[in-house]
Parts: sequence; structure tokens; C-alpha cells
Amino acid sequence: MGRPRLMRDAPMMYAVLCYNNEEMVCGWTKEQDDAVMAQLSHVHDKWEKAGKLKPSIRLLPTSAATTLHKQKDMIFDGPYAETKEALLGFYIIDVAGLEEGLDFARELAVANPGGAYELRPIQLYLPGAPIDGAYATTREYAGDKAAAK
Repeated sequence: MGRPRLMRDAPMMYAVLCYNNEEMVCGWTKEQDDAVMAQLSHVHDKWEKAGKLKPSIRLLPTSAATTLHKQKDMIFDGPYAETKEALLGFYIIDVAGLEEGLDFARELAVANPGGAYELRPIQLYLPGAPIDGAYATTREYAGDKAAAK
């Protein structure tokens, strides 16, 4: 699969996917969790005041997940992928480009160390419902290179 063609410093909306050791995070006491959330709120407040922080989602543990395996039409309890570091939540940010998105992720990392933050450009998909501020990307599909030859 080809990579979308993005201008590194073009305005872009990103999903910032938050991965961490779920067993560790779910093992925090209420006081530990509250302390991390208080540290994160400083980052959230700064970026929200700048108009760059959009929806933020904290996922319940993977033990609460239900998965539909599409090809087999099978439903099973638990996450699709069994890993030590799980997707625990995500942010949507509207920034000037990748560098500013990385600045946001670095600030999150100081407030909540461990794990990783994956920044992925997003393209809103709402047929017939244009959204101001949504940025389009050009996607290169698997057959595009062969067709260009």
C-alpha cells in the first residue's frame, strides 16, 4: 500500500493514538490515575485554548472490547490484537503540520511517560456533509504505480 502524499508542513488534522502498557495503566490507584490526568490537563488546556485540540477519547480496557471478525462473521470478546501495549485512547488535533503535531505528542509524553504516541493524518469521511477545516489528502493506492508505467 502506498503512503499518502502529504506536505510535511501543510495544515493537517491528525489522530494522535496513545499506546501504553495496559496492565500497568489499569493497575494504577485512583490517586495515581488522578495525578497523571492532572498533568495531562495542563497540556490539554494549552492546546485547547489555541484552538488545536479537538475530541479526546479515553478507551475502556481491552477486556471490555467486543470484536467482529469481518471475513468469518465471528464475534468474540476482547480486542482484535493481543499485545502488551494497547491503544488506550486518542486525540484529534488540527495543527499547522507534522512538526507541530510532534510538539503536542512530546508535551503529552512529559506528562505521561511510557508507551508511544502514533501520529496519523486523518481524512474526514462523511458523504454529503462537507466540514470546514477538514483537509483532504491524496492517497496512492496499490495499483496506482503499475497503472502509471
